[in-house]
Amino acid sequence: MNAMILWFVLAGVNILPATGLYPFGRYARTGAGDVELIGSAAHFGFQFSGTGCAVYLHLADTSGHNYLQYEVDGIYQGRVRVEGKDHRPMLIRPGSTGVHTVWIYKTTEAMSGPIYIEKIVGQALLALRRPDAPTIEFIGNSITCGAAADASTTPCNMGEYSDHHNGYYAYGPRVARALKANYFLCSVSGIGIYRTWNRDSPSMPKLYEKADFSDTGRRLWDFAQYRPAIVSIALGTNDLSRGDGKTARAPFDSARFVGDYIRFVRLVKRKYPAAQIALLSSPMVRGADRELLQNCLTAVKTAIDALYPTARPVATFFFEPMTPRGCAGHPSVEDHALLAAQLEPFFRRLLMN
Repeated sequence: MNAMILWFVLAGVNILPATGLYPFGRYARTGAGDVELIGSAAHFGFQFSGTGCAVYLHLADTSGHNYLQYEVDGIYQGRVRVEGKDHRPMLIRPGSTGVHTVWIYKTTEAMSGPIYIEKIVGQALLALRRPDAPTIEFIGNSITCGAAADASTTPCNMGEYSDHHNGYYAYGPRVARALKANYFLCSVSGIGIYRTWNRDSPSMPKLYEKADFSDTGRRLWDFAQYRPAIVSIALGTNDLSRGDGKTARAPFDSARFVGDYIRFVRLVKRKYPAAQIALLSSPMVRGADRELLQNCLTAVKTAIDALYPTARPVATFFFEPMTPRGCAGHPSVEDHALLAAQLEPFFRRLLMN
């Protein structure tokens, strides 16, 4: 038996079941009472006393793996690989005694599979709610997910797609933390407004209402859970993409893109009537495509503002072009810091209005 687990047993510690946690983001609760972390950066928090605690968790895929990342007392600790074949707890050792605050985040996006949280074992356990603060919902693609951003443990040309995710350090969570706002991500790699990176379907409007962003999923998301002050939408990179070079792909259809985008924003506004809508361009789109995307987003803004004359006008933000340094042509963790620095004043103004 692990020495730390043995110490827990001898010390007569507490158990905090998953039913007592307050997760935030795209998640579900299972019939067994576990918390199913689904979306990128879905998270939960708790306090404990002493020198350590254990988080019991598992994967549905016993042959696969996934990742969590966490912070202790406000300090980021890194990523933790979760193996499906193991059922060992995730051990947290702050290195000092006393009362400690822990926030645990799902590193990967929904298509990498869920992570199930069962319970926490430790001393003086207390589940934490998110602070009372404005919430920002970040809708987007792989960039918003923090996909292909982190090669710190697995080189870019090795491993699996999920090995390079880092939801915690994606631009959205960075901006929200800087503004002391709550946040959740609704993002899917390869997704667009009317087509994906190398296929015609599914698109974000088809997946947005699914709890797990699955085209075949039957569970619907309960939009009553949150009332975001801002809904940020960053889509278009994959609609404009030339694809994988193997699959036949029609030229970009700007009329369809604008029409489908308008319908999607109207869907979002039905879910969150009071939310400020913010449309972001893409740092990965350059040249004529960059200008085309900006013109399309401006057309969407003009149409939505006309449809909702008494609502706050749609806000737009156009990224400066970036030469990404992450994996497969994506922004790296360091690049996401630069994107967040661009965005922080923009979102700060929106929260103040």
